[in-house]
Amino acid sequence: MKIWETYFNEEEFIRDLSSLLSIRSIMDTKSSNEKQPFGKNVQEALQFMLQLGEKEGLTTYQNNGYYGYIELGPEEAKNYIAVLCHVDVVPASGTWSYDPFNPKVTNNRIYGRGAIDDKGPTMASWYALKMVIKSKAPLKHKIRLIIGTNEESGMRCMKSYVENEPEALFGFAPDAQFPIIHAEKGQINMQLSCKPKHVYSGVSLVSFNSGERGNMVPDSAIAVVRGLSPTRQLGAFQRMEDQVSINKIDANTYSIKADGVSAHGMEPCKGENAAFTLASLLLSIDGLQFHPYLAFIHTYLKNDFQGENLGIDFEDSITGKLTVNAGVFHYTEDHGGKISLNIRCPVETSYDQTLKQLKALTAQKGWIISNIRLKKPHHVDSEHKGIKALQDAYKGITSNDPILLTTGGATYARFLSHGVAFGAVFPDKENTAHQVDEYAEINDLKRAAFIYAEALVRLANL
Repeated sequence: MKIWETYFNEEEFIRDLSSLLSIRSIMDTKSSNEKQPFGKNVQEALQFMLQLGEKEGLTTYQNNGYYGYIELGPEEAKNYIAVLCHVDVVPASGTWSYDPFNPKVTNNRIYGRGAIDDKGPTMASWYALKMVIKSKAPLKHKIRLIIGTNEESGMRCMKSYVENEPEALFGFAPDAQFPIIHAEKGQINMQLSCKPKHVYSGVSLVSFNSGERGNMVPDSAIAVVRGLSPTRQLGAFQRMEDQVSINKIDANTYSIKADGVSAHGMEPCKGENAAFTLASLLLSIDGLQFHPYLAFIHTYLKNDFQGENLGIDFEDSITGKLTVNAGVFHYTEDHGGKISLNIRCPVETSYDQTLKQLKALTAQKGWIISNIRLKKPHHVDSEHKGIKALQDAYKGITSNDPILLTTGGATYARFLSHGVAFGAVFPDKENTAHQVDEYAEINDLKRAAFIYAEALVRLANL
């Protein structure tokens, strides 16, 4: 590790990372066009990274804002090693201790949206490339630092990449955990819809809204209820007062808001889904106790993170249990309701059987499934030479056992035939991706950069 320490400038690293974190690179369709398909700020983040490469005199390229790359290595090399990063981030919902787009460095941590997912690891990878340059290590293959722009909202950037670029010899995504993740669950994303329910008891659910992204646990939910009599108000609100905030809109109409705790959609059990809380509380109001939208949430989704109530629970020995995250909820009394599900499927899951069961259940309850998007699972053999090179690099820097892991997350690694996820969260460290007060430990990012530098030299000489 000492050889890499001599090439690492921590002050410059923090400066560059802070600049990148300051860019509010959330997908924005309002500012999108042909040259910036995911919005102005995402394009700015892409340009920032490419300019760092240009300052070092390296080859850079971008494809109409979908992706870009920085490349190092001999011109005559036919193969390249890929490092698959992304600069887009999820929204910074919830109440933060610091401005999520004005990064704060304190107690060896840097706070900001994207600090660990994935701007911190992206910058660590870039500094690893700079260290390889300074070391003047011989390279047999090229190294390509690929900058994605749509990882959090469909990965269209990498779909474009594989359509336009040659296949990498091997690659890794610094967008998960150390040591090495060689298998990723697949996904089924879908939208459930139901028709409006006209209530004649005098009480009606005017609207219900929660969540912004299917791959996040929603941390707030708000409903508008009309037709509450004084008696109903008193009884229902007394039961709710410690769990929600209630605001009067007019004589008999109220907005009711519940808070939860956000978490990544691959591990919904680590969060508190605000929609679940609010739906259950609303069912306690006379006149809403049989509301089909609320009842479906309460009966089939609430805290059922393995899909048992939906009848789709499954587990295999490679990637463990199937998980279900209900991430976005919208209901109006005029148009009915929608719920977005993000289902993470073990490697051996039968997609046909899972979809068949979901369609049968939802049809029985009067719901319709639409917008189905499938992502197949990903698995690289543990004996692959690239994995062995990463294991040697990890053990050489940390002296720890480089065991192989699996994940419910979806990384860019799945776009390579021989791609894995490699860091940047170390074992037994908190992963705050998609959470309030997201942070990365500076020493961990620094150590990750050393591991990546060592790994790149080994991989580029396979």
